[in-house]
Amino acid sequence: MAIVDVTVIPIGTESPSVSSYVADLQSILKRYEEEGKIRFQLTPMNTIIEGELPVLFQVIQDIHESPFQQGIQRVATNIRIDDRRDKQTTMEGKLSSVQRKLEK
Repeated sequence: MAIVDVTVIPIGTESPSVSSYVADLQSILKRYEEEGKIRFQLTPMNTIIEGELPVLFQVIQDIHESPFQQGIQRVATNIRIDDRRDKQTTMEGKLSSVQRKLEK
């Protein structure tokens, strides 16, 4: 299982606010989550998604395309992938590991 950090940036919107675009992306992610394909967490600056890598690539393509479907002509998408193959990791597991070290 991999964990990705994704930020989709619609360029050329009428407003500096992009929360409506973020909400649309979250709806797409919710659908994938309800199907049991991913888990995700919205943060103030990005979205963290975990799942199998091929599925994550499909999810990223879907959320990247969303602003285009709303009439935006340019979209920049930043992606970071954590693909650890020696053991299973989760978003919570990564946070717990750091927390345990802080408690020492």
